[in-house]
Amino acid sequence: MSESSAQHTCLLKASEIAQLEKTKRVHPLNSEAVRHTVSLGDMVGMTTLGVHHVTLKPGDESTTYHTHHMVEEFLFVISGRGRARIGSQVSEVGPGDFMGFSQTSAPHTLTNPFDEDLVYLVSGTRLNADVVDYPDIKKRLFCFENQRNYVNMNDIDQINQ
Repeated sequence: MSESSAQHTCLLKASEIAQLEKTKRVHPLNSEAVRHTVSLGDMVGMTTLGVHHVTLKPGDESTTYHTHHMVEEFLFVISGRGRARIGSQVSEVGPGDFMGFSQTSAPHTLTNPFDEDLVYLVSGTRLNADVVDYPDIKKRLFCFENQRNYVNMNDIDQINQ
């Protein structure tokens, strides 16, 4: 592979990104969580870090209120406004605002209650395993390789030694 073609596969110009078709993604536990996404990281061959250009339409939510036990993620707002629920706090966010979530950080979600699109970058580590808690609906997701299993948190037996 020549140097120029290697550089080209690593670079997505803003004009190219603007022309890309977005994929509509609906969260399996929340039909109000609808994102329109372009997976930029996939397009340049990244395998251990997901990077997504996301549009939240007015009235939509990004995901179900959750926290990861193993994965780290961040969101960076490009345009529009939204409301970030992080733990017990709700804050308005807008262009240039950054949210970072380390392993087992506060649960979080993002909504767009405004009249314009909310556009942001979201990125997270890609691991072979993760555990995700959804405290509002009392569910836990176990991810291992390509398997995803939801369980009711009330059905989990705690082992005290």
